[in-house]
Amino acid sequence: MSADQSTGKAVADSGKADGDASPNSNAGASDRSAAQIRADIELQQRELSSSMDALRSRVNELTDWRRQVREHRKELIAAAATAGFVVGGIASVMRRRSGRGD
Repeated sequence: MSADQSTGKAVADSGKADGDASPNSNAGASDRSAAQIRADIELQQRELSSSMDALRSRVNELTDWRRQVREHRKELIAAAATAGFVVGGIASVMRRRSGRGD
């Protein structure tokens, strides 16, 4: 129960802090001119555009399967060999079992 009480107290404390912060943040917003707000919006739009371009570039890199094959050729060969051994082993076991039943 003490954990619940401390959590409740933390929520209550954070509620007080939020209440104190709201008037201050509103006062700061009203001190800015329309030109400053427009400039901030334009800056945010440029930063968002730049971030989106970087994200698109990264997504293209990660989804380019030819590049992934070039960069991870050894791992791909090892995985293919392992899969071949597993499939061959399963086929061998199945053949032996079906040979016993005949």
